[in-house]
Amino acid sequence: MSGGAPAGGGGRAKSGKPRAGTGGKGRKRLEGKGPTPPAHLRPGHPAQRRAEAAARGGTRRAGRPGPGDEARNPAGGGIGPGSGSRYAAKIPADRRGAGDAAEVVAGRNAVLEALRAGVPSIALYAGPRRDADDRVREAVDLAAAAGIPMIEAGRAELDRLTGGSVHQGLALKVRPYDYAAAGDLTQRARAAGAPALIVALDGVTDPRNLGAVVRSVAAFGGDGVLVPARRSARVTAGAWKASAGALARVPVAQVPNLARALAAYQQEGLFVAGLDAGGDTSVANLTVADAPLVLVVGSEGRGLSRLVAERCDVLARIPMAADTESLNAGVAAGIALHAVAAARAARSPS
Repeated sequence: MSGGAPAGGGGRAKSGKPRAGTGGKGRKRLEGKGPTPPAHLRPGHPAQRRAEAAARGGTRRAGRPGPGDEARNPAGGGIGPGSGSRYAAKIPADRRGAGDAAEVVAGRNAVLEALRAGVPSIALYAGPRRDADDRVREAVDLAAAAGIPMIEAGRAELDRLTGGSVHQGLALKVRPYDYAAAGDLTQRARAAGAPALIVALDGVTDPRNLGAVVRSVAAFGGDGVLVPARRSARVTAGAWKASAGALARVPVAQVPNLARALAAYQQEGLFVAGLDAGGDTSVANLTVADAPLVLVVGSEGRGLSRLVAERCDVLARIPMAADTESLNAGVAAGIALHAVAAARAARSPS
């Protein structure tokens, strides 16, 4: 019958022309590929790679060479060519936000800067090729002096480790930060025999601002920095770099709820002063400056959240020119800490 399909289910008529509605494809070609397989069975899918890694024996222990890695003498030479760098290439997106996951610094300049700053690290990964690059030699020497294991890795491994960032054959895995508890900061103040001085960050999400605040806390004799666990900057390689090594001396505490942590501090006898452009008093005139104190710094633009502002005992402002809208958290914290330190020095008995 005209238009009927042949026994083989072909998509063409006897004349050789495609049958209507088939595009020249046979029945089997038109049936489709069936249901979409689950993510862990799709080749190339991140879930499939994780399942494959788990089947091979799970994640390697930090700093230990795996079966495919060759331990390398830290005194060895450099690696392949390239210029420029990209700082703090994050771990794969499916592991971000875990809180205890390591970060990876990628690129020769970035790795060298992190090692110079003394960022606690797990391992230095380097490509197999060597050249006469002073940055690579210095990075190798610094890693060896700090006792950081060095692992030779191929380009594919470095691409995977750095999430596809420009690594130039060099990557540094940074050790996860060990956060303190809120009570550790007041205990540190008691051990020092001085009124507590703590900076709390509300909605500050840039790790560089966190590092800058830690640096200011160290400069003005503060006892630590308090951050909420959610929607807040964390101690990353970028924070270490901005702190210029101060993170090795000043603890950062992480709490589930900032407002409740501030309430607990108030019960211990600490005053809470929030920085706010509409504050009733200037930071230079804080009457509670010489008392145990928590300075709360909000995000640039949005300032303090409502619940945190309501928890503050006093709202203080930083005098600024009329055409200046706001300061970033690092600058604001530095100015306020300087004012508190000056007030304490002026009121202390000589």
